[in-house]
Amino acid sequence: MGSQHYLARKIAYAFGTLLFVLTFNFFLFRVLPGDPVGILARSERLTAADVAALRAQYGLDQPIPRQYVTYLQNTVQGRFGESLRSGAQVSTLIGGRVWPTVLLVGLGTILSTIVGVAVGIRGAWTRGSRFDRNTLYGALVFYAMPEGWLGMLLLILFAGTLHWFPAGGYASADSVGFHRILDIANHLVLPCLTLTLGYVGSYSIIMRSSLLEVMNEDFVLTARAKGASDQVVRRHHAVPNAILPTATLIFLSFGYVLGGAIIIETVFSWPGIGLLTYDAIRQLDYPVIQAVFLLSSATVILANLLTDITYGYLDPRVRAS
Repeated sequence: MGSQHYLARKIAYAFGTLLFVLTFNFFLFRVLPGDPVGILARSERLTAADVAALRAQYGLDQPIPRQYVTYLQNTVQGRFGESLRSGAQVSTLIGGRVWPTVLLVGLGTILSTIVGVAVGIRGAWTRGSRFDRNTLYGALVFYAMPEGWLGMLLLILFAGTLHWFPAGGYASADSVGFHRILDIANHLVLPCLTLTLGYVGSYSIIMRSSLLEVMNEDFVLTARAKGASDQVVRRHHAVPNAILPTATLIFLSFGYVLGGAIIIETVFSWPGIGLLTYDAIRQLDYPVIQAVFLLSSATVILANLLTDITYGYLDPRVRAS
């Protein structure tokens, strides 16, 4: 019953948070200065009749409560309206950008997780060594380094100077079949490397700090006193207990996958959710911004829910609190 109550409570919190985000998302774009249709009318020089027709088309002529109910109904049905700029369905625009973002951010998160956790474990276990000092300084540098600036440095070096990789984009227009896969992989190297280096510092620092704290616990000292080897103590006693804070960060990082990496995708012209968000903000395309914000928030809420559930089953003390 304790596990079921814990699970039900976390799911209820997640639904409550999602409802708050839905409500916030609705009112945010209605309290901002400027009417989306009015902005479009000024840029396109539409007549008053055209503006009125657009307001009726987007439901902006209805009372706010009615707009809110319609908004909730459309959101549940997966209908996010039409882009103010292109006239295309927002769901179609986002659907065409999801997989490039999943490929970039997902692969970058996996690589940075593997490298960061491994470096953090070895650094903590050999505390004070040359490896520990060098990796700790490097992790701090990459953690503090702006991703956009790092991406531009890599772009200048490997694309502009050495000409090893393309300067940006997703794939060449004339590539097909297996050559297209190789072309996408070639375009993916620099943005993925930027994302990996940007994330690896945080994983390494948190894993190292957590393991250092666990190494002084009584159960680790007891395992050593029983004559267990360093490898056994590290693999079966220290690391499984130290991985929990890092696991939280890993789950939350995957929650940001559908949000895209706006700066990196913009620097490398990667056609994902991040670049779509940048273009929508620059063009004041409110329906697209609203849908992307909602999608990003929902994935983070889901990742947070999975983190809480996993954390609760890995550490029973969490369920009892």
